[in-house]
Amino acid sequence: MPRAILAEPDWSEVFTVSPLAEVEAANARCRKVASAEWRRVVPVLEVSAGIGEADHATVEDLCVCVARIDQAEWALSERGLMVTAERGTARNGAATLAGQYRTQLSRYIWELGLPPSARTAITLPESDDDDSDVWD
Repeated sequence: MPRAILAEPDWSEVFTVSPLAEVEAANARCRKVASAEWRRVVPVLEVSAGIGEADHATVEDLCVCVARIDQAEWALSERGLMVTAERGTARNGAATLAGQYRTQLSRYIWELGLPPSARTAITLPESDDDDSDVWD
């Protein structure tokens, strides 16, 4: 029996449409990145880890982390690592956010069995229609 495919979230509910052009541009990019990540990892996870509906929120948050890292990296590329602030030059806050999202993403990657070392430890369930034993 084939597994049910997890339904991709409506990313416009996560990264809402904003009337502010700059915010909407960032949110539109996040929607695109999150969707691409969902489509990349869900098929792998459904086969390798047997994820199901109970894992939906975790996989969704993994995709949000990837999108937010992309957003933070884009902000770093636009403004640089150091920015001029009220009190002089300071570290761009996007660098801190990127680090925090990467820490969370790393947890999700291990939890879902995505790194190569975790995937090699996963054994797929045996098929129920094994005809190799004539006495069955």
